[in-house]
Amino acid sequence: MKKIVATGTFDILHPGHIYYLEESKKLGDELWVIVAREKNVVHKPRPIVSEDQRLKMIQSLKCVDHAVLGDQTDMYKPIREIDPAVITIGFNQKWSEEKLRADLAERNICADVVRISEYTGMPFTSSTKIIDEAVRRRTK
Repeated sequence: MKKIVATGTFDILHPGHIYYLEESKKLGDELWVIVAREKNVVHKPRPIVSEDQRLKMIQSLKCVDHAVLGDQTDMYKPIREIDPAVITIGFNQKWSEEKLRADLAERNICADVVRISEYTGMPFTSSTKIIDEAVRRRTK
């Protein structure tokens, strides 16, 4: 069975997230999703939605076979435990594919890295865009 791992914050679930996960699932037989812990989200504003609620939403998606919270101290721990063939990253995730591949190899994790393209089928395909629009509409 070919396992795929997708990772993300998934704050304010939107069509871009669904696209990312559905495209990730197409790469294998079993999709595992690692949902970022609140304390580990340091590259952008803290999530609005709690990690438990974000996990529950991801677990409810048809394309997701398993969803777990990330480890609070070692982001590679769940990846080692899942042992995926492929790790997907979203089009706007800050990872460099080359750096991630090197980090995985350094830890003896044999997984390919695939960046999923951007979904452009709808206007609100990022949490930031949704938040900005909500603020704009409510402060008129």
